[in-house]
Amino acid sequence: MSPVIVEQRPSAGLILRLVHGDLTEERVDAIVNAANAQLAHGGGVAGAIALRGGEAIQSESDDWVRANGLASHERPAITGAGRLPCRYVIHAVGPVWGEGDEDAKLRQAVLAALRLAEEKGLRSVALPAISTGIFGFPKARGARLILDAILEFASTHPVMSIGEIRITLIDQASVSVFAEEFERRWPTASSE
Repeated sequence: MSPVIVEQRPSAGLILRLVHGDLTEERVDAIVNAANAQLAHGGGVAGAIALRGGEAIQSESDDWVRANGLASHERPAITGAGRLPCRYVIHAVGPVWGEGDEDAKLRQAVLAALRLAEEKGLRSVALPAISTGIFGFPKARGARLILDAILEFASTHPVMSIGEIRITLIDQASVSVFAEEFERRWPTASSE
């Protein structure tokens, strides 16, 4: 099991964890993929998910796009998880740095992914630092906005099926940035 770096309970019934580990190994109901609108899973987090999960994820993604059109910041896709240990993959479209209105788009992507998980009655979700990798979004800004969106979702859903949200990051640089943001918000945050 991947190490939990920080754990907080920002609202009744919700555990928020920062995890240093591989998103594709998370044993949760759904992982969130940092996807592009075409759901072409070639590089970054999306490429790792497709590689580990197998061709079924790309095949289901292609079917989703044929049936629904492109995914968007406000409208993520959901597929099965192939060979991954989770049940579903929610494909959230984060912004590419420099395209304009990136903050609002990142917020929308996180909120929409959590809304879809809630609609499906899922109990646990793990997400990466959406857009802060190959999409070029600055890590510290992304950490702030992702946590803002999670807390906004929790505050507007006082009763929800989601009991655990994990921010699962594979690289130490991202873990450190998110740990600093946790510490800024919750100065008494304890490391495990």
